[in-house]
Amino acid sequence: MAGRTVRVGGLPADLPPDRVADKLTIHFLRSRNGGGEIADVQVLAGSQACALITFEALEVAQRILKAKNHVLSIGGKKYPLEVTAHVAELSPDEVARSRQLLPRRL
Repeated sequence: MAGRTVRVGGLPADLPPDRVADKLTIHFLRSRNGGGEIADVQVLAGSQACALITFEALEVAQRILKAKNHVLSIGGKKYPLEVTAHVAELSPDEVARSRQLLPRRL
């Protein structure tokens, strides 16, 4: 999954998440948008809704990130999308472990 997932922001807030997921799938499957085969689409609701799209191939995710001006068209409206690399967030336990320092020997 590492490197194959992109985060997409700028989603329409006035549409149901399943419809947004369908439209994103169609957009990012199209080769003219730099897309390709998709393994998973998750629409995350909230004040700043976003979607996580995982592609079958790393190369597709890299093409998507290089492409500029992704615009989702739904019902005559255009929604400019913000596409960035998805970096998995560490759990509090992982953060605590990463901050532990080993005793140094002099």
